[in-house]
Amino acid sequence: MSTGLGSPGVSVDLNADVGELAGEPGTPLPDRSLLDLVTTAHVACGFHAGDPELMRRTVTAALAAGVVVGAHPSYPDRRGFGRHPMDRSPSLVADDVAYQVGALQAVARTCGGRVRSVKAHGALYNRMAVDEACTLAVAGAVAALGDDLVLVVPAGSLAEAVARRQGVPTATEGFCDRGYLPDGTLAPRSTAGAVVTDPEEAGRRAVAMAVNGRVTAVDGRELPLRCDTLCVHGDTPGAVAVAAAVRRALTGAGVGLAPFAG
Repeated sequence: MSTGLGSPGVSVDLNADVGELAGEPGTPLPDRSLLDLVTTAHVACGFHAGDPELMRRTVTAALAAGVVVGAHPSYPDRRGFGRHPMDRSPSLVADDVAYQVGALQAVARTCGGRVRSVKAHGALYNRMAVDEACTLAVAGAVAALGDDLVLVVPAGSLAEAVARRQGVPTATEGFCDRGYLPDGTLAPRSTAGAVVTDPEEAGRRAVAMAVNGRVTAVDGRELPLRCDTLCVHGDTPGAVAVAAAVRRALTGAGVGLAPFAG
């Protein structure tokens, strides 16, 4: 993974969480335009969104667009879209992750591709940022599924340190379309400034993270945040416009776009 963002010739991955928006079979994929803008696509694996048919269609479209495929597992929380905290033991979390990623690996093989990364979704992702046992469980499951899988974790979090200590290939992530609290964690979606829907603002934030290794928290203070990949959520209002503005801003600042896992 890249280091030293802000040095000349820097490049960064641009990823999106996809396969979360249901469409009728045979109709165009809601995420299709987004896949033309990103370099990595993390595909929902069925626990919070998606199903086998949508997984297959999304993987097929990602491969056709030349986008690297990653898995986006979550808590078994369909009703809450994976954003409700759940009191699941580390062993159950490991089972959940193995089940979902394994399913997407099988789907990807039938499409002539493979899964290269794993990024937890929602409440599970947030738990990993502060819970060592949870991160160990997820990292262990990912390592068992293949030594070429890269685990995506919040930049600067406890999860980053734990995963690296376990020797699991790791990519650090920042969010163009989410607000940060002063402690470096994501602002709860119910708070003001938690979701960035202005495409130009998302672009400015992306450049600040990629070039300067900084992000502005919701209270205005500057925080260090060095990332290998930047995320645009597929379910953010106007996600395609946000991703297009982010890509335009990054290339305009001389930042190359390349997947962290080739």
